[in-house]
Amino acid sequence: MAQTVTLTRRWPAQVEAHLQSLYDLSVDTTDRPRTRDELAAALASADALCPTVTDRIDADLLGSAEVRTRIIASFGVGHEHIDLDAARARGIVVTNTPGVLTDCTADLTLALLLGIARRIGEGEREVRGGSWTGWRPTHMMGTRVTGKTLGIVGLGRIGVAVARRARLGFGMRVLFHNPTPPPPERIAAAGAEPCSTLVELLQRSDFVSLHCPATADTHHLINAERLAQMPAHAYLINTARGTVVDSEALATALRERRIRGAGLDVYEGEPDVPAGLLELDNVILLPHLGSATEETRTAMGMRVAENLAAFFAGSEPPDRLVC
Repeated sequence: MAQTVTLTRRWPAQVEAHLQSLYDLSVDTTDRPRTRDELAAALASADALCPTVTDRIDADLLGSAEVRTRIIASFGVGHEHIDLDAARARGIVVTNTPGVLTDCTADLTLALLLGIARRIGEGEREVRGGSWTGWRPTHMMGTRVTGKTLGIVGLGRIGVAVARRARLGFGMRVLFHNPTPPPPERIAAAGAEPCSTLVELLQRSDFVSLHCPATADTHHLINAERLAQMPAHAYLINTARGTVVDSEALATALRERRIRGAGLDVYEGEPDVPAGLLELDNVILLPHLGSATEETRTAMGMRVAENLAAFFAGSEPPDRLVC
């Protein structure tokens, strides 16, 4: 009898077809967030649950006596939506999909950096709105990116990829801060200069790009105090996790021009975005597109398939997080 596998959202067609050929696959074709009751039902009926970052799987859900699921194979790198301790206590294997979204997220980071520095969002809205009156010397002047200083918070895979693009593509000087020193080869690959404290990095950077995980230590890492440590001409870019930034403090800093601009792809409490940010012109707001290319989303799904295949064959899943 085929194992039962439940996907909580629609996945790329190629991946769904592949999984359909191997398992008794259940897919919610409405492609909407699952309710808590629906997640509980899926955990009670499926051998494998394949959630996304929008599905909160907490200790209460995992503690139910009806849980049948033996592996939670998540579509994405982040795993803060899953209570790993509760999964471990229940003997449920949890996997994620690291590595495959590095380049696309780094690409989008540079897109946000360039977009906010050159006021691309404002310019596009002006043209579409019919209010552009033609070229003039002082119209919508932005900030040059080439040769500026980029500060990277979190020098992991994506941080290194961003650093290389910024340094080799735009001649930027790259600084970084990491709570623990990265391996020398990683620093060399990034061509980046370490800052001993986050304050030092914030004070020295023209652009600050966040690439740290969502943890208790990084919750609201960028708050009113930290924003005040950035130069008034600086920009903040976040393609990491929304909880790393205090959105209300950022909206205030942008509105009062304490920093010049921001580019955001993630938010605390997604899909809700604070009204204070929506009303501002000096911020670019994207709907969590970091990995949103056909190539990467397909690769993420196939990475889940690899983890499932290994688990059901009695082997070690390559991306095991717990158990």
